[in-house]
Amino acid sequence: MPRSADSPARRAAAKTRPSGPSKGTADARPDLRPKAVPRQGRALETYERILGVAADLLGEVGVERWSTNLVCERAGLTPPALYRYFPNKYALLHELGERLMAVQNQLLETWATPETLAQPRAKLEASVMDLFTQTVEVTVAAPAGVWITRALRAVPALQEVRIASHRHVSGIIEQAFMAAHPHAERADVQIFARLAIEAAYATQEMLFDDPGLDPMVVGRMLASMIAGEAVKLRKS
Repeated sequence: MPRSADSPARRAAAKTRPSGPSKGTADARPDLRPKAVPRQGRALETYERILGVAADLLGEVGVERWSTNLVCERAGLTPPALYRYFPNKYALLHELGERLMAVQNQLLETWATPETLAQPRAKLEASVMDLFTQTVEVTVAAPAGVWITRALRAVPALQEVRIASHRHVSGIIEQAFMAAHPHAERADVQIFARLAIEAAYATQEMLFDDPGLDPMVVGRMLASMIAGEAVKLRKS
């Protein structure tokens, strides 16, 4: 699992660090930043082993039963050894979530170009469908990818991390769209881009939660709605 570079999600996590001790303060948020990020050697191996075991366990037991104690037991580490790098389970979840979002966002960043957003509706719809399918595939392929996706929405401490990532990629769509269609109404394009991102992620979660749904049918409907709205905005 390669370590991701600085990102909007990581910067958002920094804002959640409480200014004082968290114990005894009802509104204090947990620290989501790793205490130490090793760059090489045995420390880096331990760091990556913790994350690998954490992902495996999350996929096995789910968010409710998942804990740092379980991670330590499986990884053969003492709690102090884990806490040397991660202050709590939310910091672990944040790092796993950020790595997954980095892979997902890379797909979108490659897709969101003026050339893509200038395509005729049929081709744009097909490209949206392809992007959605790839995003689902990389999420399912990632260790505990489905559970990480659920945790990013369900765990209040991670809300700003998820929102920051969505703002980042919707901004990329907005810029590409305005470059392709400079006469479009920017305020409407901003809303469209954010809705497209939120709809895509919500649809992905719907597929994970209800395996009886046909992914191809769902994906085509989503792509049709997004492409249709994009074409309308070109004429504004």
